[in-house]
Amino acid sequence: MPTFDVVSEVDEQEVRNAVDQAAREVAQRFDFKNTNSSVEMGDGEINMASLSEDRLAALRQVLEEKLVKRKVSLKVLDYGTVENASGGSVRQTATLQAGISQEKAKELNKFIKALGLKGVQSSTQGDQLRVSAKKRDHLQDVIAALKEEDFGLPLQFNNFRD
Repeated sequence: MPTFDVVSEVDEQEVRNAVDQAAREVAQRFDFKNTNSSVEMGDGEINMASLSEDRLAALRQVLEEKLVKRKVSLKVLDYGTVENASGGSVRQTATLQAGISQEKAKELNKFIKALGLKGVQSSTQGDQLRVSAKKRDHLQDVIAALKEEDFGLPLQFNNFRD
């Protein structure tokens, strides 16, 4: 039976490169001078800090531009709340979403079942979804439908087997 896997992966090296580029640009730009703005990659998260909320928003925009240039979907970022830090500065953490959570997997399963394609089955396997069908064309229809819908996380399709 033909199958494929639906996964949500993050290329951490590309994210790290984008964060490094954003940090270099922030260090060079005149509008970030004397704002103590910084962007750093942590373990599965990106930490941003600046003097004011508008500088933090500009910092976030620089980071997003670098991520888009490196073809990393912005859906991988889950921004936390803006917190007040010492010295009147503000900080924010953006966590990287990798893998498909149980709630999202249920939502994806329900969506695939609602397509009404005959012989198509989907099952959750850890942090990914395996979709199988009797016909390869049905699998391609499922992929097209999943690409059109927005589930709030980047989806990749791999392991296509006949």
